[in-house]
Amino acid sequence: MAAEVADWTLRHPQDGTVPTTGARSTTGVSKSQLAYQWIKARITDGTFTPGYRLVLGTIGKELGISVVPVREAVRRLEAERLVTFERNVGAQVAMIEETEYLFTMQTLSVVEGVATALSAPFITAVDIARARTVNQAMNASLDDLDPHRFTELNLEFHSILFEDCPNPHILDLVHRGWNRMNVLRDSTFSFVPGRARESVAEHENLLRLIESGADALVLELAARGHRTGTLDAFLAYQASHQAPEATPLSADPTAATRKRA
Repeated sequence: MAAEVADWTLRHPQDGTVPTTGARSTTGVSKSQLAYQWIKARITDGTFTPGYRLVLGTIGKELGISVVPVREAVRRLEAERLVTFERNVGAQVAMIEETEYLFTMQTLSVVEGVATALSAPFITAVDIARARTVNQAMNASLDDLDPHRFTELNLEFHSILFEDCPNPHILDLVHRGWNRMNVLRDSTFSFVPGRARESVAEHENLLRLIESGADALVLELAARGHRTGTLDAFLAYQASHQAPEATPLSADPTAATRKRA
C-alpha cells in the first residue's frame, strides 16, 4: 500500500486526494511532501476555508503518518502564507482573499446597517427575547471559544434583527453578503478571538437601542460600527502578520489622506 501511495503521488503531484490507509512513502516522496500536497490541495479547492483549524494529529491519522512530517508540511505552508500559527490557537488556514474580504465586509456593514434600522419597527418583544437568548449562548461560549460555532450563533443573532427588513432588495444584498462571507472564511473569530467578547457586548447595545425606540440613523450607525469593528480587528491582525515592506489594507479608505493632512 505504501508503495502505491508514493507512486500515486508522483503521478498526481498537485492532487490532494491521497489514499489514507497506511500512507507512507518508500519510493522517494517524503511523508512531509505527502502531507504538504494533501493539505495544500484542500486549501486550494476550498475544502479547508480560511480560519479552518489544522489539527496535526487528525491529519496524521488521515494520512497514516506521524505528527512530525505534518508539522514540517505546515511550516512550509506557513512560509508560503497559506497557513498561520497562533499560540494557544494552533495552525489555521490563512485569509487568502484579503481584499475581497475587505470589500465584502465594507458592503455588508452598510446594507446590514440599513436593513437592521428598517427592521426595527417590526421587531417584537418575542424577537428581542430570542436574540438575547442567542447572545447569552454566545457569551457562555467565550471561555472555551469555538470560532465556527460562534459565527453560526452570530448569524442567527443578526438574522433576527435584519430579516424583517421591508425592502426586499436590501435584504437580498444582506443575504448575498453573508453567503459571500461563508465562502471567504470559516470564521473571522478564528483570527481575532478577542473580538468575540466585544461583539457580544455590542449585541446587547443593539438590542437596547431597538427596545428604546432609538432613532433609525442611530441604530443604523451602531449596526454598521459593529460590523466594521470586526473588520478593523481583522485588518489589525493581518497588518501584524505581514512582512515589514507590505502595506496593510485599511477599512477606511480616507485614513491615509487624513494622516497626511
